[in-house]
Amino acid sequence: MGKSTANILHSQGYTVYGAARRTNEMDDLRAKGMGVISLDLTNDASIIEAVNTILEKEGRIDILVNNAGYGSYGAVEDVPLEEARRQFEVNLFGMARLTQLILPAMRKQQSGRIVNISSMGGKIYTPLGAWYHATKHAVEGWSDCLRLELKEFGIEVVVVEPGIIKTPWGAIATENLKKTSGNGAYAGFAGKIAANFEKTYAGNKQTDVAIIAQTIAKAATDKKPKTRYVKGYMATLAIATRKWFGDRVYDKVIMSQVN
Repeated sequence: MGKSTANILHSQGYTVYGAARRTNEMDDLRAKGMGVISLDLTNDASIIEAVNTILEKEGRIDILVNNAGYGSYGAVEDVPLEEARRQFEVNLFGMARLTQLILPAMRKQQSGRIVNISSMGGKIYTPLGAWYHATKHAVEGWSDCLRLELKEFGIEVVVVEPGIIKTPWGAIATENLKKTSGNGAYAGFAGKIAANFEKTYAGNKQTDVAIIAQTIAKAATDKKPKTRYVKGYMATLAIATRKWFGDRVYDKVIMSQVN
């Protein structure tokens, strides 16, 4: 999603920097004239260096898209707290630290936009995904508070809530689930969830990354952005089901998919 968004914004004339741990996977962005920076969101020195590099070269940052994240699934009883903390480091605290470091420049220029990629998982929940959903629910609340406190400085905060997208997310979540709870007391339940994941992410119903990238680019550039953009397979339906019918009905619906 990040790479596709970078290509769209670059085509629109923006100066784009892509940041990731595996910079070799962004050689195609570099070939098109985009900046490529090494960034490990679990390493504070890496975050500081990335921000300073951009500010030294460009003198300002107008848009920050916080896109990093992964899904760590497994029963709460089984997931080591070390892994739970890493989930928060990548999905929440990394973006929070990056935002902290960029805000002084945005405040100085009295403008800027921060786009946080959450998930439909920030509004709903799925079995054995407690830590992942905890991070995404946190991103939602964190972004809402940030939006209010930055308004006076002309800085906008927007949340994007993707649904089921054609990315490696499903395979990573499934692998983590099998590794964590594939044996023991939750093995039977975990097997059903894993099978459901594999079925969902093996089909053709997933939304293409190019479509969600267009939504992210829209969230980043709309003159009057909405506070949230929902896009992708199942996102609108799942969020609406939980909102309008309540937890008990939602519980039944979600469990009917794995029984």
